[in-house]
Formats: sequence, C-alpha cells, structure tokens
Amino acid sequence: MRIIFMGTPDFAVPGLLALIQSNHDVIAVYSQPPKPKGRGYEVSLSRVHQVALDHGIQVFHPKSLRLESEQENFKGLKPDLAVVAAYGLILPQAILDIPRLGCLNIHGSILPRWRGAAPIQRAIMEQDSESGVCIMQMEAGLDTGPVFEERRVPITPKTTSSSLHDELAKVGAKALMSVIEKLDRDPTLQPKPQPEEGVTYAHKLTHDDAKIDWSQDASKIDCLIRGLNPWPGTYTFMDDLRLKIIEASLVAIEHNSEPGTVLDGQLTIACGQGAVQILRLQKEGGKPLMTQDFLNGFSIPIGTKLMSHGQI
Repeated sequence: MRIIFMGTPDFAVPGLLALIQSNHDVIAVYSQPPKPKGRGYEVSLSRVHQVALDHGIQVFHPKSLRLESEQENFKGLKPDLAVVAAYGLILPQAILDIPRLGCLNIHGSILPRWRGAAPIQRAIMEQDSESGVCIMQMEAGLDTGPVFEERRVPITPKTTSSSLHDELAKVGAKALMSVIEKLDRDPTLQPKPQPEEGVTYAHKLTHDDAKIDWSQDASKIDCLIRGLNPWPGTYTFMDDLRLKIIEASLVAIEHNSEPGTVLDGQLTIACGQGAVQILRLQKEGGKPLMTQDFLNGFSIPIGTKLMSHGQI
C-alpha cells in the first residue's frame, strides 16, 4: 500500500516508525515547516521531519493545502491512503478525496469525548477515569469522522499529560497498524459512526487555563497540575512573584485556613476543600527544583498566602 504520512510533533513519531517498519511504502511525509528555535534562532526541523529524513523519505511542508498546486502535487503521489497524526494543518475536502482509501487520523481521546486541539490535557484536567486512542476516517468536520478502532487506557492518580501522551502515542501506533492491515485485506471495511451523545471539545490551552484557583477542591487542582505537566505548567503568585508549580500531591488533611495559605514547612497549601503539597516548582528566571531544595534558597513562611494573580 502506498501511504502518505502527515504529522509534526513527538506524538506522531511512533505511528510513522510503525509504518516505516511495515511492508507498506511510505511514499512521502508532510510536516509543519521548519521554525527558528532557541536563543540562536537556529532553524529546527519537526520530529516527524527529522525521522523521515533519517529514513530517506521525501518531506513536504506547505503552509496551506488549499492551493490547487499543492493539491495537484499530493494527487501526483498516487497514494492509496493518508495517515494524519497531530499534523497542524486543516485538510480540505479536495485532499481528503484523493487517497483511494481516504485519510485516517490517530486521535488521542475516546471519541466523541474531547474532539479538538488538547484532548490529552483536558481528559486529565476534567478528572476523567480513562483516555484512549481512536483511528478515525477523516471528514470535513472537526474530529467528527467514523471510527475504525478504539483502544482505552486508564488515567491514574499519578498520570500526567506527559506520561499519557507517550502511552497514547504507542497505543495509537499499534491501533493504526491493526486498522491498516484490516483495510489491506478488505478495502470495503466500514468504520462505525460516532455516538451523537457525549460530544465535548478540547479547546486549545490558554494562559488562563494554567492559573491555579486555590478556592477549588484539592482533587481538581491536583488534576490541573498533572494535566498541564510539563506544558504549559500551572502557576500561582506570592505577592508579585510568579511561581510555576510543576508537581504536587494530594494531602488528606482538614483545615480551617483560607485557600492558598501555606500550612507547613513542606509547602502544603490549603485548597477550598483539602490540600495539596507542592513537590517541585520553579521561580521566574530560575530552574525547576524539588521543594526542599527550593526552600533552602528561598523562604516561604507558614501563613503566606498564594494568589491566582499578582498584587497590584
């Protein structure tokens, strides 16, 4: 089978490698254009772009697929199938119609829950008990296409967006190959339409999503911190000093303190209900540190009040 792979970040790499190692022919890779990165603004290739080059696969990085010239180029590759994983560009109907077997998408949620841009983070932030991967037949709507295969994984009290991302990437690659082998045997195989009930949207993460509201329950705050670990990371303020909270744990204590109050010398923080202990944090301009190392060089007295915004 002649396959075009379309992806950009780390999440897409296991799927690409699985295809490269299979008996199918990855005829081209599409990825986001190289971008300046770091202090020196050196041009950096996406992870998918680099993997493709390492395996001698031609790479295209158009800024849009709506141009007729780009669509003709895509058509000229004569693909049987296209596979999309966190590509970053909308595929117009003209592109979706070109491959003989259509376009498959590796989506990191249990559809129709968490359609959209940030399904992995939102699942943890909203205290879901499980997540998963769907291999979906793409159509014009946002993650609305019918599903060929679904695989589920639990979300535990220790799950972070980083750990869930890595697990779903691996699971997604296995599910992808399962679907492709079935399609190879039976091109008439039909996916199952998504349920009409239970649709939610994983909107793109914003700066406000990362702000800790200490009046919320400790369990909700714990899920927020884990859901945004490592990126973009949650934050709070001590007076005008912004502190990035990287890791925390739930603490089973009762208190009568105002939310945001530092309760002890181990940075246990009062929440609206319950408390969390900060395990790793970072001061603006500093580096991430474990709590005790941080406190050895910076004092946060018991009774200090942490806020969701700096003091004016």
